[in-house]
Amino acid sequence: MTLFKKIYEKLFSPSADNKYPESLRLILLDDSEDNEGHRNTEEELRSIINHLEKFQDINKCQQYIENESQKYRFVLIVSGRLGKEIVPSIDKIRQVRSIYVFCMNQAYHKEWTWRFKKVKAVVVELDELVSRIKSDHKIQIKVKDPLSINIWTASAGKSTTGVNGKFIFSQVLIDCLLQLKSTGTDKNELIDYCKSQYEGNDSELNNLREFEQDYSPNEVLWWYTKESFFYKTLNAALRTEAIHMIFLFRAFISDIRDQLQEYQVTNSLKVYRSQKMSIDEIKTLKQCIDQFIS
Repeated sequence: MTLFKKIYEKLFSPSADNKYPESLRLILLDDSEDNEGHRNTEEELRSIINHLEKFQDINKCQQYIENESQKYRFVLIVSGRLGKEIVPSIDKIRQVRSIYVFCMNQAYHKEWTWRFKKVKAVVVELDELVSRIKSDHKIQIKVKDPLSINIWTASAGKSTTGVNGKFIFSQVLIDCLLQLKSTGTDKNELIDYCKSQYEGNDSELNNLREFEQDYSPNEVLWWYTKESFFYKTLNAALRTEAIHMIFLFRAFISDIRDQLQEYQVTNSLKVYRSQKMSIDEIKTLKQCIDQFIS
């Protein structure tokens, strides 16, 4: 099977997983009844992390986290009583990024939560909960996204299978997308998809309306650095190699390439970027000194 055929099949395979455009999931575990205050808070939370899953049963919640941990990362909001039961079981799951305990007795629940490093806060006010998640999220998106590492290993030769095959595939995919001619429907395809995924998220729907009305290719870098659906979905697609999502961004990836070429500096610059890494990721890089990485 040729590499181009593999790309075609991945792009148009009906089994491809493109259900959600972002890799971060917000989980709410609480067995109390909904009220208007809770619903308003949920709307605010979705403006920070779009995808929200709600559970009232501990076992179902834990099963969801374990089953989906290969694809997603999680932020958990849990009531004090249920938190005391589930936190010890999930605190060491790497994909669980943060835990917030919402309760009526802060002092009591602080007595047991201090042992778990992923419990970021124990709060009694909804406004404080939203504020803390928002401030923590700004830090998390900068340093906690897992790396997508493709490596060319010289000892593996020029094979298009195995380690080097993945490296070649990642390079050829982008090259193929850059060669596609842009059409008037490219932007509409992305907008229609994102509208369906961000339904009920007023903040991102406003961003989508602005994007639909005002986007131009010379503003693509502004959109890519703006905290909105564009940055979050494109980054998640590239990081997780979600082929369907990358294909939706094909015209905008080309715009990014053009803008980077136009503003490319003539002198070399040394820049630094912070990145939290797992032990396994560090070991992988140590074993691949003098290799090409994408």
